[in-house]
Amino acid sequence: MGRPSKLTEAQWAEIGEKLLTGISIRDLAAEYGVGKSAISERFTGRNRTIRTAAEKLVAVETQIRALTIPEQHAVRGHAARLMAISNHMASAVEYGAATSHRLAALAHSKVQEVDDSRPLDDESREALKDVAVLTKMANDAGAMAMTMLSAHKDRTQRVLDEAEVVEADVKEIIGMDVRDAAKAYQDFIQN
Repeated sequence: MGRPSKLTEAQWAEIGEKLLTGISIRDLAAEYGVGKSAISERFTGRNRTIRTAAEKLVAVETQIRALTIPEQHAVRGHAARLMAISNHMASAVEYGAATSHRLAALAHSKVQEVDDSRPLDDESREALKDVAVLTKMANDAGAMAMTMLSAHKDRTQRVLDEAEVVEADVKEIIGMDVRDAAKAYQDFIQN
């Protein structure tokens, strides 16, 4: 890991917002007292991602406007249903992980009932059976979360490495109306 930044995350977020409005890296470096390379390293790829997302939003909005009004409503309704499914699946993964954690904690508590001096007596065997069942249930409940993490391990690592910055960008993109995103992109490329 490099040196700690002399700017706060709020200041970095301001720089990101100003970059999207077209202020040059050189001007921002002078204003905030940091090197141009520090700003470039932190924002070049992300701004490209934002620009690409804005271009896609503009293209989709153009395609939607070419449809009849009923077709536009059908497209937006279908998109809303797909987003709802995605959100529900994300919640299911989150709940599965929480359930797995709880069941693992219960198994851990139950293992305390095993008598170390007589692990195979009737009471210890019953406790071990309970531990085995709880552990299996915990593993099953966490399977979807583990699959999701495994499928997205590279992305997950990038998110963990840049969590606060990525979160700010995602909120900015998701919270942005299509027309606002298009205008921000047009303003950005014109400056």
